[in-house]
Amino acid sequence: ATNEMAETLENVLKKLKGDTSYVRLFKIAFADGTINSQHLLKAMAQFTGSIQSYNTKYDKVNRGEDSFTVSEKLGYTTFLTHCNSCHKEPLFTDNSFRNNGIGENDKLKDKGRMAITGNPADSLKFKVPSLRNVTLTGPYMHDGRMYSLNKVIEHYRTGINFSQPTLDTLLRKKIVITNQEKVDLLSFLMALKDDTMISDPRFRQPN
Repeated sequence: ATNEMAETLENVLKKLKGDTSYVRLFKIAFADGTINSQHLLKAMAQFTGSIQSYNTKYDKVNRGEDSFTVSEKLGYTTFLTHCNSCHKEPLFTDNSFRNNGIGENDKLKDKGRMAITGNPADSLKFKVPSLRNVTLTGPYMHDGRMYSLNKVIEHYRTGINFSQPTLDTLLRKKIVITNQEKVDLLSFLMALKDDTMISDPRFRQPN
């Protein structure tokens, strides 16, 4: 869709057919080697299903294989106090749709979940993302308007638009996080990076 990848399925298939690397890979993956929508969707489903993060420092601490630094431990406490209701462990998301008070993007005019359901109660509600590998997945928010996690935390400290009717109930009370707690929270979020997963050769650019 134009408001997502700005691409069509037909054109994606055309690009794949013109890429010798993908022509070779489709021949390996499928008996007839045909590049079509069915094979593309199967390949994407297998690929996305194989991307699993379970070897972060957080996971190692839970398995008794490592220990948090003092800052990471304090950040984890701050996380449990202010973030865990939506970003539930161990996936660090509850897969719900929520309005986090960021407001509508004047250029995109994206109404969030309401665009699908047609229900005004879903206005500006977007899916809660996982925080695993969050230090690698910027820019942030549903429209990419924030370029750092520092900015994201500042939004929850001082930037929430409390006048929005569909603002999540968990955010209607001002979140108080000190500067040091912010530093510690960022340290904990770094502990959610899975170096094993991101260095997996299966996820490299085909050549």
